[in-house]
Amino acid sequence: MAATTTLRAITHRLTTTPVHELPQITSFLASSISDCGELFSTPPGQKGPKGDSDNAAQIQKLKTRLTSLSLDRTVEGRWTAVVLVKAAVEAGQWEFLRGCEPLVRNLISILGKPDPVSTRKMAVITLTRIFHLTYQYPTLVREITTPSLPSFITATLNLISIKPSAEPIRKLRSNTPFLDIVFPALIELVGRHPTIFRPFSAQIHSLVLAVIGGAPGSFPGHVVKLAERLFISLHNCAPKNTSGDEWKNAIKATIAATHRASDYVFRAVVEQWESADPALRQSTATQNYGQEVGDYASDALGLSSWHGLHAGAERLTGLLQLLSDFFSTPTASTVSVPLGLVLDLTARLTLVTIPSEGADTVGTQSNPQVGREERDALWAELPRIHTAVMGLLMRIVDLMQTSIVPVAQTILEQALWVFRSGKSNRAIRTAMYQLVQSLLPLIGPTMAKQNVSSLTNLFRACCSDILPPAEDANPSAASSADPKNKAKATQGTANADSFFHVDANKNRQSKLTSSFPELQLAATQLLPVILSFVPTEYLAPSLRAEIDRTIILVSDKPAMLASVLNPVPAIKGRGPGPSIIPFLARAHSAEMDVESLIRPRMPVLMSTPDLNGQVTIVEEEAEDEDGGEMDYAGVSATSGTTPTFITTTLKSQLSNMPSVAEQNSQSLAKRSLPQDTSVQSSALPQTTHVERNENVQTKKARHETEAPTFAAQTVVENTPSTSTTSVGTSRANQQPVATSAVTTNITTKPAVSMTAAAVPNAEDDSDDELPTLNIDSDTDDEDEDVNMEG
Repeated sequence: MAATTTLRAITHRLTTTPVHELPQITSFLASSISDCGELFSTPPGQKGPKGDSDNAAQIQKLKTRLTSLSLDRTVEGRWTAVVLVKAAVEAGQWEFLRGCEPLVRNLISILGKPDPVSTRKMAVITLTRIFHLTYQYPTLVREITTPSLPSFITATLNLISIKPSAEPIRKLRSNTPFLDIVFPALIELVGRHPTIFRPFSAQIHSLVLAVIGGAPGSFPGHVVKLAERLFISLHNCAPKNTSGDEWKNAIKATIAATHRASDYVFRAVVEQWESADPALRQSTATQNYGQEVGDYASDALGLSSWHGLHAGAERLTGLLQLLSDFFSTPTASTVSVPLGLVLDLTARLTLVTIPSEGADTVGTQSNPQVGREERDALWAELPRIHTAVMGLLMRIVDLMQTSIVPVAQTILEQALWVFRSGKSNRAIRTAMYQLVQSLLPLIGPTMAKQNVSSLTNLFRACCSDILPPAEDANPSAASSADPKNKAKATQGTANADSFFHVDANKNRQSKLTSSFPELQLAATQLLPVILSFVPTEYLAPSLRAEIDRTIILVSDKPAMLASVLNPVPAIKGRGPGPSIIPFLARAHSAEMDVESLIRPRMPVLMSTPDLNGQVTIVEEEAEDEDGGEMDYAGVSATSGTTPTFITTTLKSQLSNMPSVAEQNSQSLAKRSLPQDTSVQSSALPQTTHVERNENVQTKKARHETEAPTFAAQTVVENTPSTSTTSVGTSRANQQPVATSAVTTNITTKPAVSMTAAAVPNAEDDSDDELPTLNIDSDTDDEDEDVNMEG
């Protein structure tokens, strides 16, 4: 009823409100239409309560009003129509879509009118949404999408480009604001309707290449990324069963263009790299060292020329980003990845590294034909190139997962080449941490000791990046302590602001800690992976201590859990390493996983005779010496109900016990000493230890030599089999059991008292009875001595 009233109010306000005032209430009307989604999606012929005919009339009235507003002469009316059509389409789905073909034609015509940018952007979004929703309905695709989509593509391309009549390709408009709206719309639709897009493929191709190969700073970064995704998606427009080949040709052309750009960017050094592909060895570009570095011809992709080392680095990083997008954009069919060509390219780019002070590193030799200025400019641009290379490698590893294992060690070695020379750069360290985090779960458990040792510097750098910077000392105090500065200090050059250094240092420390969140996040996520997947025995003790110290200082729970679950193994001649469980419990005592690790509460699992795990509940009552009821494994003594699994197990165990006569004969064969009984009863006032075995005799420890160690649970052994049943025994105020070696706090279950009355096979007329197990203290004079030897 409320929805019906809301629908009636919407149509009333649309028809009575002046057109120039509609934009003020458009948002309210759109949200109200969303609330009426049930009415919009109800078929008109479906039987329902009274008033359905009125609802159908109101919906038809709303459609008529929206159609008239989409053709309105005012900007306000067309804006209102665009917004409300989108709201109605999403609320009504198929029922509203099947009659919106006139609205689609009107919205496409709005794209060609000189309306505000917001109106035309909203029209593109609304039409894209309509075409998206019709994709799952073949009838609607045939009636709406197929006849309207070509006009929509032409209209959107006209928003961002100009097509001269004499040329087959389009030219991009300068400073157009529609690129970030048109490119996502085309990416959304080209994979669903490749046949319709096929005649426009060449025009779209020329536009995206103009964006990808544009001058640095010509287009925003997100627009360039959208252009790269659209360029990759164009392989869907290939003829039938050739989209995979088209994708492979595109990635090969991108690799060739990257090699061509590298020929010019790296001309300041003599490369030691040699390609495995003979075609690339012979296609080295000729260099003219007399002019500025640059490529003055088009490359394999058809990108425009560039000049200047900075422009070349931008072109190189852009092509590497395009290669990364090849491995993240969905394809229409199965494709074959030229992984060898990609790794050949990354090997070339990672071999060129910044030389150390006074010497050249392996793979980096200066070219005497190039000046020092260009070489220094190359060292400044090299970290960006290496960061893009590691981003490409990380994207490949994330995509291929276990399929990358055969070449994973090669990828790791290439990354280590870069890390050794560029570890001072924060972007390189961040990319390196992310790449190693992806590789260790795949190859970490199978790494050799030498491979783990090669990562030691990386692991130490990771620890230092997690810790906050040390607090700076007082600069004035440091200068006064230096004898060389005493003369300067007497000249009155002290800094007066340094007297207020306390708050300044605190602010500086907090600022430095939060300046590089990506680096700190990558390092923090890497430490648990190191502890979980790297063989612990191959980590140097000093390195493991540094890792544990770091995670304790920052209280990182995932890393602390990984350290606890992967302890330092015991080494010959040295005991096991210390555990950080106390620090974990102190820092994260309220966490559920920490609680379950420190104090597990898993119950004892016992087998049952039935396959389905169900047994008949048997109620048995037995009284002990004090006349109380039996209490099995924590069951309340007042309930009188014995747990089924304990009752069944005790019956099976007691039925297999030897007879009393056999037990007496065994006890005579043993050496019985009075002091043994007294020592045992005094040392264990609240814990009973009963052993029953026909073939094995246990020799008791003598109290003169060493103190006995008692178990915290009562063990009943079955002679024919090796299975044992453990039932914990304790009292409410039981103290921890102390031994000569270790003091352990054990929480056990309530005691179990077994008498002869509880044994179903005992005979009433027999003089031999099973001994009574008494767990009370034997220190009082009135208590009877109990012989525990059975």
